[in-house]
This record gives sequence, structure tokens and C-alpha cells, in this order.
Amino acid sequence: MASRRSGRGWRAAALLLASYGLPGTALADESGASAWLPGQFASFAAVPGDPGFSLETIYYRRSASANAGRSFSIGGRIAAGLDVTEQYVFLTPSYTFADPVLHGQLTLAATFAPGRMDSSVPATLSGPGGRSLSASSSDSMSGIGDLYPLATLKWAVGSHNFLAYVMPSVPIGAYDPNRIAGLGLGHWALDCGLGYTFMGRSGIELSITAGLTHNFINPYTQYQSGVDGHIDWGASYSPTETFYFGPVGYFYNQLGADSGSGARLGAFRSRVTAVGGQAGYGFAVAGLQVDLNLRGYKEFEADNRPEGWNVWFTVGLSRVRREASGGAP
Repeated sequence: MASRRSGRGWRAAALLLASYGLPGTALADESGASAWLPGQFASFAAVPGDPGFSLETIYYRRSASANAGRSFSIGGRIAAGLDVTEQYVFLTPSYTFADPVLHGQLTLAATFAPGRMDSSVPATLSGPGGRSLSASSSDSMSGIGDLYPLATLKWAVGSHNFLAYVMPSVPIGAYDPNRIAGLGLGHWALDCGLGYTFMGRSGIELSITAGLTHNFINPYTQYQSGVDGHIDWGASYSPTETFYFGPVGYFYNQLGADSGSGARLGAFRSRVTAVGGQAGYGFAVAGLQVDLNLRGYKEFEADNRPEGWNVWFTVGLSRVRREASGGAP
């Protein structure tokens, strides 16, 4: 993610995620939801952190909609249109090892995602067993989303920083194929990717992270989402050692077609693009390094996926380095 020290990059929900990437009905891929949560990697994504434990907490809010001219496969029904409001608190404890692994820095993390989803469908075209449903429908769900373990390796060579990561999605979240709101995807997924960060002495930073997601079949609906591709990017300028700001964005594109007996809408490939801005601030207090980051995205060019906006507020906590006197690096 976008904190300036060891927590930056962890979802790392991400994911995902989901409900737009993270959990459940957030949209193709089945019902337009993906395991990867676009925007979870931003600035400083590939910069190594400090050894030891850290904790990242993210408040995430998303509001998006698709008009009734778009159809989505949600559980056992085909629905026309979809409005989604999602709120999650992503909790990501992580540990960074001091000893090098493959000449890089290894970090292991896991993201837990309590949250709430409110969904509504303007019109339902058909229901399970061929029943016709014409009335609008709404649903809400609160609980725990899927689990997202994360492993990263980071290397630093002067101003150049490199990242490799792997992140499975473990389907433990609340999920019901007969509901239009859900906090889990209902299936396993595996995301892998690479990242790069340039850190110039003039205070200019540029990061880009790209990855692919393989989705396993949903056993409840016999629906298998296609392979997803995604690119997250961020740039920043630091006028001081403790403050930075700049643009952020992401591009998400489903590369493979949906399949399985439950994929009644065919290939149903989805995509979305977003741009926005960010600001961050770091300081030390009581032996802890505190990193704050606020960023927001406006989505456009969405296809087979609701389009809207999302906001991330990140608080990263880690031990202050012995040589540090405070502030962000």
C-alpha cells in the first residue's frame, strides 16, 4: 500500500480484493468481483522496509454502480444493473526478516477484512429454475471477508527497488450464492506479480506494480472467472522528509474468458481504469514509526463491472529504527 515504510504494499488486501477485489459482489469475473483489489499497491511499493513486526490498518470505502443495461451473474440468477457500497477495515500484521533470502528482503503478511456491503439490483431478469423476477431487490451483509496471505521479496540497488510477490485468496468470508451481497468470493484464487520503485534524491518517486490472478472454480455456482491482469501505479514528490503527495491510478483488465456451466453470460470479460491523488505523512512517537496515507480514485471506462469511486486511509505502525530520529525516510 502506500505508507512510506515497512507496511507499504500490504494488503495488501488487499485484495483483495474485491468486493471489488476483495470480497464478494463487487464486479466480471463472477458478478463482476475479482480477488485483486485495484489500488492496493501505490507509491513506495517496492521499497524495502525495516526488519521486525509491523501492522497496517486500512479503512476502505467504495461506491459504484452499473445501469440496468448491464447484466451480471449473481449466484443462481441473472440480474440487470447493480449498485454497490462497500466498507472494509483491512488489518494486516506482517513480519520482515533481517536475514536476506535470495539476496532480497522477505516479508510475510496476512490481511483480515471485516466489513459491510450494501447491494441493490434495479431489475432481475431471471431466477433459479427459470423463474421470472421483475421487482427490484436489495441486500446487506456485515461480517468477515476472505483471508489474504502475502509473501514479498524486495531488492534495492541504489535508487532502484524491485518487488516480487505472491498472494493467495482463501475463501473463508461470508458467502451465500442466493444473496446479492457477499463478503467472500466463494472460491480460491492466486495472484502473483512484480513491482518497481524509483527513489530519486530530489524527492521524486515513481512506482508501478503489475500482476496476474488465476481464479479457481466456484464450487457453489460452477463458475470459473478468467485470468485477470492489473497494473497499479503511484508517483510522489517529497518537499520534506515527512510529507509527500502525488497522483495514483490503476488499470484492471480481465484477460481470460469466464467458463463453467454457471457462466451463462459467456466470456463476460471486465475492465476498469482509475486515476486519483494521494498524500502521506510520517512521524515517530513512543518508539513507533507512524505512517499515514490518504488516497482516492475515480473510475472510468468500466466494462462488465460497476463504476464509481473509492477512498483508502492507511495507518502503518512499525518500530523506529535505531538510527532514525523521527519522520519518514
